[in-house]
Amino acid sequence: MNLSEIEPKEIMPGYHGKLVHGERMSWVFWDVEQNAEVPEHQHDHEQIMHVVEGTFEFTLNGEKDTYTAGDIVVIPSNVPHSGKALTPCKLMDIFSPVREEYR
Repeated sequence: MNLSEIEPKEIMPGYHGKLVHGERMSWVFWDVEQNAEVPEHQHDHEQIMHVVEGTFEFTLNGEKDTYTAGDIVVIPSNVPHSGKALTPCKLMDIFSPVREEYR
């Protein structure tokens, strides 16, 4: 498999993801449009977010911060979080277990 050969899916407005699923995890490579927002939500999945490019505003359990290239955020299971791309962004997310709804 090569990342360049994976067709992106628009999972939510402005969030275009290339998705890779293993037996116990999902890995998503996002191209995010400027000003695209993820409303506050939570899920059973553990998540690790990595900002590859751009500036991303992220709120985790009520604490808002701004992240840039190289930053990593660990999001525990069932903790409320939301985000907004302040610039066009490239993000990577890892989820465990698999995000079946993203297949």
